[in-house]
Amino acid sequence: MASKIARVALPVPLDKQFDYLITPGHSPVVGARVRVPFGRQQLVGIVTALSDSSDFPLAQLKGISAVLDPAPLWPAPLLALLRWASSYYQYPLGDTLANAMPTLLRKGREASPASLKVWQLTDTGREQPLPTRAPRQAQVLKMLRSGSWSHEALQAEEISTAILKNLSDKGWIEACEAQPQHQVWADDFAITEEKPRLNEEQALAVASVNANPGFGCYLLEGVTGSGKTEVYLNLLEPVLAAGKQALILVPEIGLTPQTINRFRRRFNVPLETVHSGLNDSERLAAWLAGRDNQAGIIIGTRSALFTPCHNLGMIIVDEEHDASYKQQDSLRYHARDLAVMRASKENIPIILGSATPALESLHNAKSGKYHHLTLTRRAGNARQARHGVLDVKGLYLEAGLSAPLIAQMRKHLEAGNQVMLFLNRRGYAPAIMCHACGWLAECKRCDAYYTFHQQSGELRCHHCATQRPVMPQCHQCGSTQLHAVGVGTEQLEQQLATLFPDYKTVRIDRDSTRRKGSLESYLEAIRNNEYQILIGTQMLAKGHHFPDVTLVGLIDVDSALFSNDFRASERLAQLFIQVAGRAGRASKPGEVLLQTHHPEHALLQALLHQGYGAFARDALTERKQAWLPPFTYLALFRAEANSSEQTEQFLHQIRGIFETSPLYDQSTPVLGPNPAPLARRAGRYRWQLLLQAPDRKTLQRMLTVAKPAIQMLPLARKIRWSIDVEPQDLT
Repeated sequence: MASKIARVALPVPLDKQFDYLITPGHSPVVGARVRVPFGRQQLVGIVTALSDSSDFPLAQLKGISAVLDPAPLWPAPLLALLRWASSYYQYPLGDTLANAMPTLLRKGREASPASLKVWQLTDTGREQPLPTRAPRQAQVLKMLRSGSWSHEALQAEEISTAILKNLSDKGWIEACEAQPQHQVWADDFAITEEKPRLNEEQALAVASVNANPGFGCYLLEGVTGSGKTEVYLNLLEPVLAAGKQALILVPEIGLTPQTINRFRRRFNVPLETVHSGLNDSERLAAWLAGRDNQAGIIIGTRSALFTPCHNLGMIIVDEEHDASYKQQDSLRYHARDLAVMRASKENIPIILGSATPALESLHNAKSGKYHHLTLTRRAGNARQARHGVLDVKGLYLEAGLSAPLIAQMRKHLEAGNQVMLFLNRRGYAPAIMCHACGWLAECKRCDAYYTFHQQSGELRCHHCATQRPVMPQCHQCGSTQLHAVGVGTEQLEQQLATLFPDYKTVRIDRDSTRRKGSLESYLEAIRNNEYQILIGTQMLAKGHHFPDVTLVGLIDVDSALFSNDFRASERLAQLFIQVAGRAGRASKPGEVLLQTHHPEHALLQALLHQGYGAFARDALTERKQAWLPPFTYLALFRAEANSSEQTEQFLHQIRGIFETSPLYDQSTPVLGPNPAPLARRAGRYRWQLLLQAPDRKTLQRMLTVAKPAIQMLPLARKIRWSIDVEPQDLT
């Protein structure tokens, strides 16, 4: 007997699903999309269950308007993962499923490849002689005489739309729609370049993973330049040869071009990318290519994790420690952790690679949850870079550069090498100050100062994105003596042009790489030695291979040494090792110099003399003593509103709910509420509350019991609030 009721998860911020009648002519399936009436609008939702009964009278139920898919959107393991993510991260199921869909599917677009626009000759066009005075038109007619061509293929041959329109207006060619050919790639697999010989550690890592084809999580810890990507390529070979697909996550789009080229050179399989730089049509095409087995390799940032695959054989998470794997709004998932869960549900191996593994991953490896594989030697002839600290106390700094660092830069440049300077601060200066009275230009909507961007002549707030022209005089005393305070990448670039006029400088940050394709062109120019001095923020710090870079200078890391975030020391250690890894990656010896006012700091001394492994051991011991992750588990409640008093009151009420819970005891303390480190942003006051638990199970039980009561609070409808399970950023 056919079911009467479809339970549908809709993209609304409610922890519930909705029952709809299955009307005649509609046959929904679990995991597929339907269009249903919701209030005065029509929404696209996902069927989560079929039933013969409902908690509501059938006469009150509305009917399904349309069934959009004949089959589930996601394979069963991936749909199960999404349900689990909704529960674990305390986010509504409907919104979770909507987040996992390309935008066009959320809008109801058909989940199949778009038809192609194809040009062909008309009967009149076949009889036409090739025009002698219009060579481009003659070229098109000649091409179409051999058969029809797609619009994209003609554009690739530099045939403009205007030429096609001209020929169409003459009645010589016509456009028609054609369905794209569904081609499965697996039959043509081959290796298309000569493989380098693996060293013992690399070969052991490959053999360890290949020995267990089922689920297993492998932490591949390899020093920078040790050949982790070559291990990935060797691991993928048997997977692709068996006709299976591979999913590779990278932390940000900046790392994607170089990674893609490595994989394309090695394997002749179709490769798709998924990242924020794609438009809606491109994202849907990549999603369909994975689902329909038209892509052998899918490389992307964190959202690529939700790409369905016809036959997934392996997942690789590169730079697994990177903070960008954590989604900071809506569904606040961690892509690394969800990737491990997906591999478990798909029963396939997953490799987490990093030179500086997250302390959580190291803890899992030491406790036996993960297999720990190590690469301790740099690949080929590359030698470990020499590390040094420059004590800049009392030294004159030119745009943040000390005389010893400038002297070392000159030495390396005159030897024909490249120099990289790392400064994680965009703009010209982080503040503008009045020399007469000390007034600072402060954002009116945030508890933060404006950053001065000289090139655009603007003051910008990097927290709420407001911007304004640079004021001519002080708002407090009227003085015109306004000075830039501190150093940003723009100022450093300007100063280097003065210090080293004979060498070209390139700045790589979010401001200089806004245009599509600009980052790729800069990276290619750097590899071709068109630029000798590289200035970068974190975009340039990770994953790139520049064989001619022999000196890396870290301009200012002092602010990270004294932070109220317990993860700050871990992030600084990871950043130092990653940036230092850009030096001496080929046969040339490398040098890393770090400028600081605190050369005696214990963290710097441990990194310089003992390396990341010793730092991680000490940090894990400290975390255990302080009862911090990974030895406990956190949930962060954030709340913001126009009224600071209301926000604080709301979080006090949440604290009361936890403290009256039967699950509450000394092992589950509630900390706060406290103002957020950035207490006001975009005009709204921000407070937070932290819940601690000894294990994930206890944390989930407490959140699951408390959340319905929190949602019933009168202030819950007046205040914007969220739950961040296992937060990475406490600001």
